[in-house]
Amino acid sequence: MNGKDHALLVESHERLLDVLRDRLELKGTKEGCSTGDCGICAILMDGKLVNSCLILAIQARNKNITTIEAVGTAENLHPLQRQFINSNACQCGFCTPAMILASKNLLDHNPNPTEEDIKEAIRGILCRCTGYHSIIKAVKAAALESKK
Repeated sequence: MNGKDHALLVESHERLLDVLRDRLELKGTKEGCSTGDCGICAILMDGKLVNSCLILAIQARNKNITTIEAVGTAENLHPLQRQFINSNACQCGFCTPAMILASKNLLDHNPNPTEEDIKEAIRGILCRCTGYHSIIKAVKAAALESKK
């Protein structure tokens, strides 16, 4: 979990989302629809974006999990975090952790994405505030910043 091993006893029915938020106190991962439709609970599991509301905690055993808490710090923002702020891409902030993780996953695999690549990377995450234009702008700016 974010580069650290955790040993937890989990119930067979516990969702990864609940373990992250309630047991590990990683509140950056949000709960939206609980059915995998909104993408708000997205995390990276072994380098793949997944909805943590659809993953049983036991399925995360021996997996490399990355949540928003592992992306930058208040003192040292990740380029995506900085550009989301600069581009006003995090209005209410509810979808922001998932958007940043989806965008990070994209830039980790494709440091020079097209607008279509960005749209594809974030397509499973609903945002009700920004209309996506500012999010796409932020991802483009972060890609350029990362090249410097």
